[in-house]
Amino acid sequence: MSKFTKELINDYADKLLIGLTKEETDTIFNEFEIIEANMDLINKIDGISDVEPQHYPFIIKSVPRNGDKIINENIEDILKNSGKVSDREIEVPKVVG
Repeated sequence: MSKFTKELINDYADKLLIGLTKEETDTIFNEFEIIEANMDLINKIDGISDVEPQHYPFIIKSVPRNGDKIINENIEDILKNSGKVSDREIEVPKVVG
């Protein structure tokens, strides 16, 4: 694994057009040392190379709905729980400029 250096960190910062102070560079360098040490520990786990990478670590069983409509006959309760109401319609903030 390639090791991060202060020069490499400053080079990346320059490419991203963010200037770093010496203290910021030192902080980032120290954080990468911790990250690299933890990655080395993970890589030492027996059989880790045999495990397939996952984008989400939990097994989810999704059950599609059967298409039945959910009917709530008490419209007043729904409107009471809403922020703004105008003529039995719920007002929502404008989301398009």
